[in-house]
Amino acid sequence: MISTTIMELLHQYGYLIFYFAFSLGPFGIPIPNEITIISGAILSQTGIINSWITYFCILSGLLTAITIAYFAGKLFGKKIRHTLQDNKHMIKAERILNKRGNWAMCIGLFIPIVRYVLPLVIGLSGIKFKRFALISYSSALLWTITYFTAGTYFGSPILSTLQLFHN
Repeated sequence: MISTTIMELLHQYGYLIFYFAFSLGPFGIPIPNEITIISGAILSQTGIINSWITYFCILSGLLTAITIAYFAGKLFGKKIRHTLQDNKHMIKAERILNKRGNWAMCIGLFIPIVRYVLPLVIGLSGIKFKRFALISYSSALLWTITYFTAGTYFGSPILSTLQLFHN
C-alpha cells in the first residue's frame, strides 16, 4: 500500500517526492520520514529507482528542513518563543538542548517531531550556524545512512511480511 502510493507519487513528481517529503516535514506535512526513507531504499534495492538519486533527494530534503527551521528560530526568535511557549514539543526540545547541548543536537535528529523542532530551538538559543551545521548535518548524514541501509538490507523481508498480512 505504502509502496504503491510512493510509486504513484514518483510517477507524477519524480524523485522530488523524496525531497519534498523531507523538506516539508517541519511544516506539518504528515509524512513519516522513517517509512518514506525505508520505502525509498526498498524501491532502490529492487532496481525500480536509482538509489543514489533517491538518497541524495532524501538527505538534501532533510538538510533543507533543518536549515530552514534553524534560520526561522534565528530570525523570528522572540515571536516564535512567545507563540510556542506552551507547546509541549517546544518545551521538551528546549529542556533537552539545555541539558545535553551538542549531544542533543546529534540525538535529536533520531527522534520524530524533535527532529524538526530542535533546529528551531537551536536557532532561538543563539548557537552559531557553523556549530549547528557541523553537528546537525553530520547527524543528518548518519541518520539517513542508517535508515537507508536498514531499508536496503531489511526492507524487502519486512515488506513481504506486510504484504502477507494485507492479503
